[in-house]
Amino acid sequence: MISDYRCFFCFARAFEKLITRHGFSVEEGNLFTHEMISLFFKKWGSLTMPEFSREMHYILRRHSGNPDPYSTEKKFSNDQALEMVPELMEIIGNSPDKFSTALRIAIAGNIVDFAANDDFNLKETVNKALSSDLAIDHSTELRNRIRKAGQVLYLGDNAGEIVFDRLFIENIGHGDLTFAVRGGPAINDVTMDDAIYTGMTEAAGVISTGYDAPSVIPEKSSETFRELFRKADVIISKGQGNLEGLIQLNDDRIFFLLMAKCETVAEYLKVPRGSKVVVNPQLME
Repeated sequence: MISDYRCFFCFARAFEKLITRHGFSVEEGNLFTHEMISLFFKKWGSLTMPEFSREMHYILRRHSGNPDPYSTEKKFSNDQALEMVPELMEIIGNSPDKFSTALRIAIAGNIVDFAANDDFNLKETVNKALSSDLAIDHSTELRNRIRKAGQVLYLGDNAGEIVFDRLFIENIGHGDLTFAVRGGPAINDVTMDDAIYTGMTEAAGVISTGYDAPSVIPEKSSETFRELFRKADVIISKGQGNLEGLIQLNDDRIFFLLMAKCETVAEYLKVPRGSKVVVNPQLME
């Protein structure tokens, strides 16, 4: 499990912003904070951080009456990313290695994460991703595995980021690739609505995990998703949340594509914070 004491304070900062946004009174804020501390005390060590986040958002929804607290940010992120598509398609089209360029753009899209950081520059991040090295680069093995794969499963992460994923998937060009979305609102993570809105449903088959945590938790997902997960020859996992939910499986089919946006994850991967990686943990042993 990737977590330590810093995760609590990260949650506290994120939910303080949500409490302010929803106009909680001091009394309501005190009550919410008490429930957060109580949940952390009771569940520490038994839940992954994405599962803890899911429980916290259920408490927030109960107090606020808002079933999708990040809906505005998700719409903004999708629209911002869609506006960049013509420029990004030109960059990919002019590249001598379209797979590598589209992959780097997809990783850059992982900066869109309102849980970890709501202050980011998407265009600047893309430019840096195209001009800098990956801190861990198992992309050659990923490319080779995809070529041999019968089925590819691509685990989505955030709204906005999904547009960059779509460009990568279109350049992968695999005939049997399925993109997975969350089973319901989870921070600013992708849902079926986002897949339809951004055109992902035209680029790949799309399936819901059937579970509304900001991660893929196979044992809590739907049977339909679990069956697809079992059958996939290659699994492309985007973002920190999916890393936190799946890393303990030690599954050599999984390639994690992400930016290490917090010190806890960066230290786990043994890379500087902010690094971009394509990592299959089995290749690091």
